[in-house]
Amino acid sequence: MNNSKKAFSAAQREELLSILKARFEKNMNRHKGVEWAQVQAKLEANAEKLWSLDEMENTGGEPDVVAYDEQKDEYVFYDCSAESPKGRRSLCYDREALDARKEFKPANSIIDLAADMGVEVLTEEQYRELQQLGSFDAKTSSWLKTPADVRRLGGAILGDFRYGRVFIYHNGADSYYAARGFRGSLRV
Repeated sequence: MNNSKKAFSAAQREELLSILKARFEKNMNRHKGVEWAQVQAKLEANAEKLWSLDEMENTGGEPDVVAYDEQKDEYVFYDCSAESPKGRRSLCYDREALDARKEFKPANSIIDLAADMGVEVLTEEQYRELQQLGSFDAKTSSWLKTPADVRRLGGAILGDFRYGRVFIYHNGADSYYAARGFRGSLRV
């Protein structure tokens, strides 16, 4: 994606920062010991990452800080919407799965869309970490970054929260459903 598409106005930037700050302050349990002023300084110094957060927000992800990596001096954002982000549903897993479909192809794949947005798809481990912060995907499911050995066999993994617990299971990588999207992560 070219950088001209990643630019947005000062007013848009301020609006996004306001939304992120309000969410940050409302959900302090997700990022104990992290100060908003430090997060905002990092964001203001990195326009491309701010653009990616705007993409997460615009597709319904409700990104929020969930960790601070001291070794790398990076804040970690995950999509924290209660359900899988609405603007990222009805997508198959990757380009290979999309190309393999003969009819009724979805509009895109989660791997391609995540790359376009500048985010990473949550891994199984990250998804389990997210679920420690609340109840997510109680009515939907989210594709997860799939191990290469599973993908080679034609499958992809997904997660959801049912019956008071997290379930990780599989589906054909070419499948897509109106209630399945993906959650992203971003390091700033």
